[in-house]
Amino acid sequence: MSEKKDVIQQTTDEARALALQLITSATYGSLAVLDPATGRPSVTRVAITTDNDNTPLLLASGLATHTPALDANPVCSLLLGEPADKGDPLVHPRITLACSAEKFTRGEEGYQRLRDLFLEKRPKVKLYIDLGDFVIFRLNIESAGLNGGFGKAFHLKPEDILV
Repeated sequence: MSEKKDVIQQTTDEARALALQLITSATYGSLAVLDPATGRPSVTRVAITTDNDNTPLLLASGLATHTPALDANPVCSLLLGEPADKGDPLVHPRITLACSAEKFTRGEEGYQRLRDLFLEKRPKVKLYIDLGDFVIFRLNIESAGLNGGFGKAFHLKPEDILV
């Protein structure tokens, strides 16, 4: 009987740099939450930016299905990284972040700083950030799976990504 080979590689500085690049350059991602009504996974595309320590920030409307889902259960995942126009999409790097969402609403401590940061990094959100139903979620990273391309799989810890 042959021994099973571990396909997950030792985390390197190159893997950390790639993970950081994927996180800090993303303007949107695919957010996975659990639907509170059915318990089933639900995935949606969301606009994001990052806090000063590289933690993803999500601006969300109360009308979006992921907002009450995160209110009911803050456990979520965020997939970042898009394939190029040509070639096999599975050879392009991507990262899945396992997170716990922390909600910030207008008037709460920390909200104004995150709002200003979001506006600084993504000025186009000015059109809707101050609408009454919008909140900001800080997606606190608990772990990450980096696929750096074919045959390049890594597990990362928060300290590999956050500053």
